[in-house]
Amino acid sequence: MSEEKKEPTGQPPEQETTQASAPETEQSEAKEAEPKKDEKTRRESKKREKTYTLTREQMEAAELAAKQLTAVTDQFTRLTAEYDNYRKRTTKEKESIYQDAKADAVTPFLAVYDNLERAMKTEGDEDSPHKKGLEMIFNQYREVLNKLGVAEMDALGQPFDPNRHSAVMHVDDENLGENVVADVYQAGFVMGDKVLRFATVRVAN
Repeated sequence: MSEEKKEPTGQPPEQETTQASAPETEQSEAKEAEPKKDEKTRRESKKREKTYTLTREQMEAAELAAKQLTAVTDQFTRLTAEYDNYRKRTTKEKESIYQDAKADAVTPFLAVYDNLERAMKTEGDEDSPHKKGLEMIFNQYREVLNKLGVAEMDALGQPFDPNRHSAVMHVDDENLGENVVADVYQAGFVMGDKVLRFATVRVAN
């Protein structure tokens, strides 16, 4: 008798069919799941987008609240601007008070400056210790005034200014122009824009 040889197969036919159809099943399930997700998303979006209906009284109350908020905001803006202006004004006033007080304190010492300047112009031995000591004192005094912001006017040869000069004499001089300061009898001083003392001058022409 002859024996029939059967060739073994790797897997049963049923198992091969099951494995072949598995990817198709997964794709089908994924397609069915997509519409469900979209529908769920739409339902959640509708829940979030809720609309509310207000009564007439509620609308009037909301409008009144908005008007009151606008009024309070305007009032706050005005108060802020007024306070800023007040702060600037008080700062300027304090600075003005300080400058006036300093000017009042410095002005009496200008007479000392005049005496030292006259002493410097007196004739004498330039090499004498007295003359040199006086010169040192005068220079030191002038430096102190400069540190306080006090400066001597440069009046000689300048046009006459009634806001800075006090004319006590008039002279005709062909070498000078009209209304030009010919001589300075007493020096004038300023501190910033403030005139501490008018310069006493003689005006030409």
